[in-house]
Amino acid sequence: MPAQMKLSAITLDCPDPLALAEFYQQATGLELHPKSDAEFAGLNGENGLLVGFQQVDGYRAPIWPDQTVPQQLHICFKIDEDLDEAEARLLGLGAGKPDHQPHDAARARVFTDPDGHPFCLVRE
Repeated sequence: MPAQMKLSAITLDCPDPLALAEFYQQATGLELHPKSDAEFAGLNGENGLLVGFQQVDGYRAPIWPDQTVPQQLHICFKIDEDLDEAEARLLGLGAGKPDHQPHDAARARVFTDPDGHPFCLVRE
């Protein structure tokens, strides 16, 4: 039987790690990792999971749902607040909302972070 693997980090490429970490910190309430800097920033998640942001020269934002520049990663967040309120809060923080919404709007919505990474909010 193979050893069990435990997910310890998810890292997103971006042009400005501290700025993207700040967006997700405000959106999620997670704490900024104390060793965050201009090249790599992180947020301390639940159960030891680190959400990281690494600086990449020549970063190209994914285009969703078009695959001209593939998304490569799609993050989903469960929420227990009203989706309309969450949407307004995220848009105020700098998120985008693509026209293409593949889910029932009462249950889930797709957004993009300030660097173009798509993510969903799913109502619990």
